[in-house]
Amino acid sequence: MPTHIHEFNWPDRAVVGTIGVPGARTFYLQVRAGTRVVSIALEKQQSALLAEKIDEILDELITVEGNPFSVPTSTPIELVDNDQLEAVQEQFRAGAMSLGWDPTMAQVVIEAHPITTVDADDNDEWLGEDGADESEMLLVRMPVGTARAFARRTREIVGAGRPACPLCGYPIDADGHICPPPEV
Repeated sequence: MPTHIHEFNWPDRAVVGTIGVPGARTFYLQVRAGTRVVSIALEKQQSALLAEKIDEILDELITVEGNPFSVPTSTPIELVDNDQLEAVQEQFRAGAMSLGWDPTMAQVVIEAHPITTVDADDNDEWLGEDGADESEMLLVRMPVGTARAFARRTREIVGAGRPACPLCGYPIDADGHICPPPEV
């Protein structure tokens, strides 16, 4: 079966948001163009790394002589998006992701593929809920200002979780925290 690509070029909105309370949040990458909305579930670490790497790409592009892509050093105020996620219907849970730069369009490119499962015969293939072979991916191309705003919001969303313990670095739950025993 051919890969179904959820492709967004110049999306109206591309954000990471969460559903749930700190400690039990589910992270989503949500993209909208017109009335079409796609939401994929991410791990918190995937979200944080995505924001970090987008900023690295943009910061590196700024150093190119003459900054030919007009990369902003900070988030343009008109692109700040603090709104909640729109209605979420999870398309898939992200497994492998890639991040790149398309100089022909001056856009950051995000690709996300679903987590794959391995069947009993060690055959690497994705099996959908009905058991049929399925393959899909999310492909998002966003301009530099939108990418900078995306990274900023994602860092804020990731940082809005449970505070880290100053002793061990693990998250502190609302009902308390016991540091893990030191390694021997």
